[in-house]
Order: sequence, then C-alpha cells, then structure tokens
Amino acid sequence: MSMQAFTTISGKAAPMLASNIDTDVIMPKQFLKGIDRNGLDRGLFFDLRFLANGEPNPEFILNQAPWQGARFMVTGPNFGCGSSREHAVWGLKQMGIRAVIGSSFAGIFYDNCQRNGVLLITLDDAQAQELGRTVSQAEGAEIEVDLEAQEIRLHDGRVMPFQIDMLRKLALLLGLDAIGTTLQRSAQIREFEQRHLQANPWLS
Repeated sequence: MSMQAFTTISGKAAPMLASNIDTDVIMPKQFLKGIDRNGLDRGLFFDLRFLANGEPNPEFILNQAPWQGARFMVTGPNFGCGSSREHAVWGLKQMGIRAVIGSSFAGIFYDNCQRNGVLLITLDDAQAQELGRTVSQAEGAEIEVDLEAQEIRLHDGRVMPFQIDMLRKLALLLGLDAIGTTLQRSAQIREFEQRHLQANPWLS
C-alpha cells in the first residue's frame, strides 16, 4: 500500500523540548471514540492547544506565528511514551507533521510512525539540544530535511547528518507501508509458493 513519500521537505520546526511527553498528551482519550480517523488533527495536543473556553492558547508553540503550520517537531527525550495509541501518530500526520526529531522515542510510538509515513530522526543528545535551541528562535525555525542524503539543513547553512535503518529509509522514500514493502517482493513470494507446493503437493 502507498503513503505520501518522503524525499526532501522544507518547513518550520516547532520545539517541544520537555522530557517524557506521552501519547495521552499528544492525543487525549476523548478523541479515541470515533470509528474512523477523521478529525484527529483537532485532538492533537488538545489540552495544551486550547483554553477552557475553546479558544486557542496563545502560549502553546503551535499557535504562535513563527511555528504555525510546522512540518517538523523537535522533541525532548522519550517522546511518545505511555499508551500505545496509534491515534497520536494519525493526529500528527493530519496536522501536517512529516518528521519528529529528538534524542529518543518510545518504541511503540516509533513503530507506529514508521507504519504511517512519519519520519523519526534520532540525534545524539548534544545535536538534539543544539537543534532545539536553534528552532526555538523565530529566525531559526525554517529547516530542510533530506532523507536521501540523511541530512538536516539549518537556516544558517549548518548541516546535521543523521542515521536511519535502510529498510525504513527505503519504505519512506517510496511511500510504502508494511504491505506495500512486502509486495515489492511479490515475484519471490510466488516463486516460493510454487516450490513449496511442488515439494508438498498434498497442500494444494
């Protein structure tokens, strides 16, 4: 199956540098009741984005002009911990977030991002802190992420290389989910099936 491919993308990066931001914060439980994925962009960081009267919270980073419409997030350690709700990733994607960059992520959240075409970039602590400081300044919010070259390019010309598993990289570059990745090997699968049935004819 296909998803939106990730090649080279430019845009604003919003900093959320607190540690241990969990999936309950990313997508509160009241938005898990629907039978489909519609409207999860409304629920994303709901308790932080909105005041009690329903108005946007001017103190929240995604509501502030330099970071509105962000395509990337720069996060603190252990982002996405807590429950395994995939809705958190669906909400990020619906809000237009294409990549999340930080020093560490919860394992299930990491896998959910991969399944849904959201790139997670893991940097060492010093790099993550440097990037966080840069994008926290309005003039440094614009970055470019080049997945093919495995580089983050900052507004002032600095380049931060990053590592990524090659299978995950290829799937994102081609816009393939797990099924689509498997179907890339459909010819080999058919050959195996034929050999297996020839060796075990009673199975047919």
